[in-house]
Amino acid sequence: MNTDFAEINGARFHYQLAGGGHPLVFVHAGIADGRMWNEQFHIFAQSHRVLRYDRRGFGQTPMISGPYSDHHDLYALLRFLDIERAHLVGCSQGAKTIVDFALEHPEMASALVLVAPALSGFAYTGTAPRQAAQLDFAEEAGDLELVNELELQVWVDGPHRSPDQVDRALRERVREMNRIALATPDNLGIEEPLEPPAAGRLGEVHAPALIITGDLDTPRTLAAADYLTTQIRGARQVHIDGVAHLPNMEKPAEFNHHVLGFLA
Repeated sequence: MNTDFAEINGARFHYQLAGGGHPLVFVHAGIADGRMWNEQFHIFAQSHRVLRYDRRGFGQTPMISGPYSDHHDLYALLRFLDIERAHLVGCSQGAKTIVDFALEHPEMASALVLVAPALSGFAYTGTAPRQAAQLDFAEEAGDLELVNELELQVWVDGPHRSPDQVDRALRERVREMNRIALATPDNLGIEEPLEPPAAGRLGEVHAPALIITGDLDTPRTLAAADYLTTQIRGARQVHIDGVAHLPNMEKPAEFNHHVLGFLA
């Protein structure tokens, strides 16, 4: 395994590479960093050249001032590593990143695996999580530990479980990763979204696509997954029971089975 840093787009990105074969890139969720793929990284490296990295403001990649786009950063990192075409696996905000990337650089995306996906430009009209108001108060008060716990309840536990129904070690792993992201000052980094956004352009996605959801995830995520499945030609969706927003961490063996089968 090679662990290093790439100086690209004015920032310093932490990344890890392992294995050989067709390249495969893991892009993490907005409550995690590259470590969320611990149960996938070495297994997938047995058949692929695997890359994982920390996006700006996560893990060991610091946020800097000024505008940025996650899909532009992904492109620059792949160019830095001389990767011309890759399978792309993204969770939540990571899924949004790889869809945006595939729209801008279709020749570089050989397959998409969209896990608990977010989607740029997707309009959801349902109700907010029950923690939404308390989250607003905690953010205004600067209580980052409470913000962290509430975000764990929304995403790791999901709307149908209490914290004591979720593996404690898993919650603490995510809490540690999310704590780093929450510590980023609000005045650093200005994300520039894809224009026009992906939601109205999914007919342009031609890479094979697999959408993976957990049945205990938020209604917004499940709605976005259904929309992606119907709008990307040939896409298929699989459900993993008993998990919320991080199915690869809660049930790694089942997750790995689905993804490796799809890629094969």
